Formats: sequence, structure tokens, C-alpha cells
Amino acid sequence: MATVDGGMSLPLSHVTVVSLEQAIAAPLATRHLADLGARVIKVERPGGGDFARHYDRAAGGLCSHFAWANRSKESITLDLKTAKGKEVLAKLLERADVFVQNLAPGAVGRLGFDDDRLQADYPDLIICHVSGYGADGPYRDKKAYDLLIQAETGVVSVTGTEEEAAKTGIPVADLAGGMYAYSSILAGLLQRERSGGGCVLQVSLFDGLCDWMGFPAYFALGGERLTRNGANHASIAPYGPYATGDGRTVLFSIQSQREWEQFCTVVLERPEFAGDARFVDNTRRFKNKEALRRELESIFADFSAAEVESRMEEAQIAHAQLRDMEAFWEHPQLQARGRIGEVASPVGPLPALHPATTSDEWPPRFDPIPATGEHTRALLTELGYGLEAVEQMKRDGVV
Repeated sequence: MATVDGGMSLPLSHVTVVSLEQAIAAPLATRHLADLGARVIKVERPGGGDFARHYDRAAGGLCSHFAWANRSKESITLDLKTAKGKEVLAKLLERADVFVQNLAPGAVGRLGFDDDRLQADYPDLIICHVSGYGADGPYRDKKAYDLLIQAETGVVSVTGTEEEAAKTGIPVADLAGGMYAYSSILAGLLQRERSGGGCVLQVSLFDGLCDWMGFPAYFALGGERLTRNGANHASIAPYGPYATGDGRTVLFSIQSQREWEQFCTVVLERPEFAGDARFVDNTRRFKNKEALRRELESIFADFSAAEVESRMEEAQIAHAQLRDMEAFWEHPQLQARGRIGEVASPVGPLPALHPATTSDEWPPRFDPIPATGEHTRALLTELGYGLEAVEQMKRDGVV
């Protein structure tokens, strides 16, 4: 049973997850389950393991993606093309509440673990398939990487500047797929508590990102295309980044006419500017946004970013700093609220952000990020395999 400091039991401490996972989406889903106390057994290939271990070595020698999505898990290596490897997976599933997999379309079925068999052998199992484009349709078998899904769902068409489209800076397709898998598994567990029996869940990166594209999709129904605006808003001005006299950038947003007048009076110290015919309301400000930018940055040129921000605070105008990743780790809100913990890993201790949901009932869980196959021997022993059987599997390349 998973506990945290003080011996407190976590909400999913009674749940065991077996995950045949790789890359980002499925591992992210199961890490969130692990955060809530689930025992997550990560099944990897012998040798290299999850290929996401090798994207980079930026996190102190560990892959940044892997460090993010794989804490608090146990790793076992299995060659599932061998009869013995399949036997071990079957034994793991006998003890599991949840089975997650995101292999290539149809691969888990070809290994002999299709839904019919899984539901017959493990009737209480929550089965979650995470795919690129879904279980059917003409795109079912297409390779589906994050950027490709972003392109197919229109994310790239609404991201970037007027001159050039861009992908998002984070893998939003993987994020969407992972978060929908996580919430769907929780729903499956709740349903099992109420009525008994497992279920089969189908989650695709494509469907997840389609849902996240609801705003621009509905916007297009009116016959208009959402324009790309860089870090500026598509229909509100001023709303975005503006340069200051010390070479820094301040982001701020004006949401109402009252705020506009307050901004002109307190921040600009030019109350008459609020009545300029070019900028008197949001429609005209947005129509003349380039002229507005020139005017504002001309005024801001006499001030540092800190001075502009101080005036924004006084006027109660929403604003933010444009931070890079170094500044992110030092963010005063993260530091003041103690939002950064530490997790052990094969390369030593690493910082780890707390889960986004906080509760006094369950403090965050920061169990180690596993090395490839780190728990193989312990798990095989737990399943009843003796020392000689384990050594034979090693010699045969099963583990």
C-alpha cells in the first residue's frame, strides 16, 4: 500500500497498474495514477527499455521527458515475443486492476492480449488503449507523433506569428491523450466500484486534441479563420508583450473600458489618451493595434520593466513577466508555496514539481524514477519464480 511521509495512505494505494508504455502519453497518465498512490509496474523492452529514455540527457544525464513522466514506478523488462515473457505478463495482469498500453495499432493483439482474451481472463480489469488516431477509421494505422497530430488537428494553423505557423512549445497532443487516459481510468475504477466488472477504454491523441481545439473550431463556424498573433491576443488589445526601456518585456491585458481608463491614468499618466479616437474602445484599439503598440512602447521606453510593473500593480492591471526556464525554477510563487520537491533517479536526486492538485489529505508522493528493469528480479520473485528460473530468463533474453 503506497503511503507518504507520516504514513498517510493515498487514494489509489489499493490499485495496481500494469502499463505496457512508451513515449509520453501513456507514461504521463500512469504517473498521475502513481502520484495518487497506485502501484505502477512499467513493462519495458530488454536492453534499451522505453525509447523515451534516450531522447536527450538534459536532466543531469537522464532524459527530460522520462524524468517528467516516470517517477514512483517499478520497471520490469520483458521480451513479449517470447512465450515466457507472455507468461510473466499474464501473471502480472492477474494481480492488476488496470492495464494501459500504447504500442503500435494492433500490436498488443498480435502478442495474444486482445480485448476478448483480456476480458475473458480478467473480467474486473480496466483496459485502456492509448493510440494516435483511434481504434478505427482511415488513419488508424498511421504513425502519430505529437507534431503530426498538432498539424492534423489545426493547432499549428492557429499557433505562431502572422508570417509563420509554429508548433506549441510543449507536446500538447501527448498531454491531451495522457490526461484523458488518466481521467478515463479514474472513471472506470469508479464505475467498477459501483457496478462491478472492468471495461475497455479507447483514448487517442487525435481525439483529445480535437476536444482542446473547440474554441478555434467554433470560431471558424462563423466563416472567419482565427489569425495567428504570436503572443498577442486574437481579438483584444492591448493584450500581449510590450518592450520597456531596459530591454525587458512586460505582458499585460486590458479586459474592460474601466481598465483601459485606469491604465491610461495610472500607468501611462496620460488620462487624455483614453479618449484618443483610434483607441477609444476595444474594437478600435484592435483595428489600430500596431499604432497602439508604437505609442505604448514609446512611453514605456522611459521606464524599466520593474517600474511599469509597479504601476500596473497600483492600477490593478493584470500583468506578467516573460520568464525563461531558469527563471521558472526560481519563480517566487513556486518557492513561497514549497511546490518543488525532490525525487531519486538513476543519475541522482532531481527536482520534481508537486502534482497540480493539492490536498491536506494526501501529500505528494515522490518515489524514485526507475532504472531500466530495476525491479525485474523483485517482481519475478513476487510472482513465484525461483532464483534459477529468473537466471534462466536472463540467459534466454526474456528479461
